[in-house]
Amino acid sequence: MALELRQQVKLTQQLILTPQLQQAIKLLQLNRLELEQVIRQEIEQNPVLEQVELETKTISLEDISSEVKVDGEVTLASESPLGAEAVKEFDWEAYFQDTGSSYPSFAFEEKEAQDYERRLSKPENLVSHLLWQLYLSDFTEKEREIGEYIIGNLDERGYLSLEISEIAGDLGVSQEAVLSVLKKIQFFDPVGVASRDLRECLLVQLEHLGLTGTLAEKIVRDHLKLLENNNLSQLAKILGVTVDDVETAIEIIRNLEPRPARNYADTEPQYIEPDVEVFKEGDEWIVRLVDEDYSRLKISPYYRKLLQDPTTPLEVKQYIQKKLKAATWFIKSIEQRNRTLLKVSESIMRFQRDFLEKGVVGLKPLTLKEVALDVDLHESTVSRVTTGKYIDTPHGLFELKYFFSSGYKSASGEEVASETVKQYIREIIAQEDPKRPYSDQKISDILRQKYDIKIARRTVAKYRDQMGILPASRRKNKIK
Repeated sequence: MALELRQQVKLTQQLILTPQLQQAIKLLQLNRLELEQVIRQEIEQNPVLEQVELETKTISLEDISSEVKVDGEVTLASESPLGAEAVKEFDWEAYFQDTGSSYPSFAFEEKEAQDYERRLSKPENLVSHLLWQLYLSDFTEKEREIGEYIIGNLDERGYLSLEISEIAGDLGVSQEAVLSVLKKIQFFDPVGVASRDLRECLLVQLEHLGLTGTLAEKIVRDHLKLLENNNLSQLAKILGVTVDDVETAIEIIRNLEPRPARNYADTEPQYIEPDVEVFKEGDEWIVRLVDEDYSRLKISPYYRKLLQDPTTPLEVKQYIQKKLKAATWFIKSIEQRNRTLLKVSESIMRFQRDFLEKGVVGLKPLTLKEVALDVDLHESTVSRVTTGKYIDTPHGLFELKYFFSSGYKSASGEEVASETVKQYIREIIAQEDPKRPYSDQKISDILRQKYDIKIARRTVAKYRDQMGILPASRRKNKIK
């Protein structure tokens, strides 16, 4: 069988993303803090870019250049100050052809802001806190080595997941020596740390409180499973005490800490800065970008003059032209990113006007498609611009994606968002009798009777699990 080379002509369609287009898409996805960092990096790398200050502008919900239908009412709006042209998909080809002599600039408002981050102290790490106590305790060098090994192998709850035999084997010591050090560490602050399971953690805390031999200690040591199932009558029968005695003991257990590491952070705190804010002025809701830390970008006049100077060497002019093209594209990409973010945010707030007035209970079902049609963008673009972006509202800080939610229709035909249903469930549970908590079916009945919302018991259970709320059997006398 002979091998041969052949040429074949084939017609195919292929999408090619230029570096400039890739950069524009990347900028669209960045949140405010990430964009600030990219701008600083670009200014450092491109000498053609400069910063100047400029006063910001605001846009109200009513400043829209087209008719907008919200909750059955049509609102006519005037031309938007920052967006005279309708926001459409990026006109990439037009920017490639932009070779004019006038250079665009994009303005950000720059205000003096307090650096709250500098005022925040870093939470103490559990490991460092325990090692500090270890080094101040009366331990031999070998015991300190065992203690360091134990502390270095605690999980995120503050529990020791290694077997005693494994530690002894790794360090070449006896299991008794490991247990001796472990017992001392368990009485460090926080008490119960380095326990091997929940039972041991609670027993250590009870011993520390001088409650060894009490009813609470017996329940934890021998009947933890019955406690988790809230089987009070069975506990009383087995222990030969009254149900009231059991409830008193459980109240003590509820005040113990099952996760000793709860108040100690092992990671740096994460800070969220809003990209957009919405507030009320008179009877009007205003939506605007949060621009305090931004700076205006423009093309340096110095390099324009170099291009026009006949004495400037050709290779220098070629270098400047390359940087000018990159700077122009970067400025326009940022401008487009911010226009798109603002328009999408305005659209979301128009649809969710009841949220602005009433809070979470005013949320309406909303889809990406509805917003995409409203601002004449593709759904994928709306998805990109809302991911990881936060809006500061009178009711708190929310990710823009939070406002996209499925929903239900009440018997009267009113649409209710799933997040609103969750809020109702929270309120119902908050108002229940702690001694007689509502079952999921009861919550479903209350939703139907009080809020005219009909959802199945299993849906209530699903939402309750998503919110981290325990079932009724464990809410009655739960361990925190």
